[in-house]
Amino acid sequence: MSQFPHFRVSGSAPERGRQLGRQAAGQIRRSIAIYRDIFAYYAGWSWERVTSHAELYRPAIEAYNDQYLAEIAGMADGAGLEPVDLLAINVRTEIMFAAIARQAAQECTAIVALPEATASGHTFLAQNWDWKPQMSETVIVLEAEQDQGPNFVTVVEAGLLAKCGFNSAGIGLVTNALVTDQDQGQPGVPYHVILRGILDAENMTDALAAITGKPRASAANYLIAHREGSAINVEAAPGDYSRVFLDFPGDQGTLAHTNHFTNSNFNLKDVALWNGPSSPFRLQRMQQFLKRGQGELTRGTLQEYLGDHHNYPTAICRHQDPRVELVDRYATVASVIMDLNRQTMWVAAGSPCHAPFQESDHSALLAKEPSFLEPGLAQ
Repeated sequence: MSQFPHFRVSGSAPERGRQLGRQAAGQIRRSIAIYRDIFAYYAGWSWERVTSHAELYRPAIEAYNDQYLAEIAGMADGAGLEPVDLLAINVRTEIMFAAIARQAAQECTAIVALPEATASGHTFLAQNWDWKPQMSETVIVLEAEQDQGPNFVTVVEAGLLAKCGFNSAGIGLVTNALVTDQDQGQPGVPYHVILRGILDAENMTDALAAITGKPRASAANYLIAHREGSAINVEAAPGDYSRVFLDFPGDQGTLAHTNHFTNSNFNLKDVALWNGPSSPFRLQRMQQFLKRGQGELTRGTLQEYLGDHHNYPTAICRHQDPRVELVDRYATVASVIMDLNRQTMWVAAGSPCHAPFQESDHSALLAKEPSFLEPGLAQ
């Protein structure tokens, strides 16, 4: 695959959903088919059982933002599917914890570089997303022009509300899966719903509130930055605001994160260190790169770092391990670099060591100002 397809939607939540459902029906159906196979293989769960479990999360999503359910219903209508099918893939992280006892955790390497760390004085976010190789067939770049809230761009599996991306309020987001002993698939606000809540934020306070405001169903890491040069890393365990651990870039203006908890106040069991033991090695390697490039980081150097093969095949640039059964293999599905100031994104459809990065300028879509901004005030 040379590049991921781009889709553009606009209007209200149901309208945007229907538009995307019609445009990306093939990718959405493929996503559902892959997850149907994953749940059947790992847990023996039928799709009927999966969708029944997914319904348990509906009240939490409605309390968080009922427009997300309207958007999911619109996608289902546009793609000719049942709304619960789309609901199921939007809570697939939580269903995995309930169904397969944390046997299938995705791996990612995420980076922020603030203006003091970059040659251009811009704020960059970047991420390798490592997951099941067949999921590359479902990834899209979605541009959303919303009637309410900021416009946004996200690189995401078709049918999900959001993954990494940036918005017209200057907010950018990259993310990592985390796993604790408290991840048991209990109802709460799902991971991918929170990701969308962050991309709907109009300032950094809103972004943090999107994570802490309601009890979460699963653990995750959220690395959030603003184009004006601020950033926060949020390690969140399942539960309420008391299980959130915050870090900030140091004096060098950089921060990297992988798939384990690093905050000294974390007080639960970090299952990821058992389930994904490559995480500390990827983190150490990326931290070395960022320190070496201090003050001179560019899109090109970040691209080079994301393509690194130290500790192959479980490297920053993840490749399939031939020692593992085919169905259990992982690889870098997508690599993303964002310049929050230029509002430009570079996306590689596959391993960044060889897949070409496609550049896309989203400055026109992201020119929308925050709803609360007074005339003449710059954000």
